[in-house]
Amino acid sequence: MVAVDMEQYLKASEVIDWHHPDIVALAHHLASRCESLSEIGKTCFEWVRDQIRHSSDYQINPTTCRASEVLKYKTGYCFAKSHLLAALLRANHIPAGFCYQRLSIDDQGAPYSLHGFNAIHLPDIGWYRVDARGNKEGVDAQFMPPQERLAYNLQFAEEADFPAVLAEPLPIVVAVLRSHHTWDEMLRHLPDISLASAKSYGLR
Repeated sequence: MVAVDMEQYLKASEVIDWHHPDIVALAHHLASRCESLSEIGKTCFEWVRDQIRHSSDYQINPTTCRASEVLKYKTGYCFAKSHLLAALLRANHIPAGFCYQRLSIDDQGAPYSLHGFNAIHLPDIGWYRVDARGNKEGVDAQFMPPQERLAYNLQFAEEADFPAVLAEPLPIVVAVLRSHHTWDEMLRHLPDISLASAKSYGLR
């Protein structure tokens, strides 16, 4: 039985539309050979990480946002990939939330951008963070609970690893994804917030 305070991390919404038949079918397929919730979590994570191509890495259109769109077009920025992973997990009755970092875009300091990934609530562990943005040279995100293996480490004082696990994606992220329709346009308008404003976004 999921605790009452976990119910918000299981809900369907306009963006996390896990009731969509294609998402339900894939979620059940991925879970069909798994013997534990942790194994289901790993299988869903690795599928999104490896089968959904990162829009900027592969220079693929369109820019996706809603979980069912990400699945349909098989591409998305980190934020969109986190939307699909949450949908697959919730379709399998596993609580899933959203986490964010603030990172240097070019590893040289400013400019900065938010980076989105997920937290999964696992039995006997609690919240466990995973990053399905897609591996490449210099990025090796893995599912290795209780050890955390995210895509990026902080390097600069203006970067941040926000501790909050949100039940829904940040509105600023959703707005940017919906406003820019090509991968290169999105790349020029990545969402960012100042560290001073993080609390107002529920991130601190």
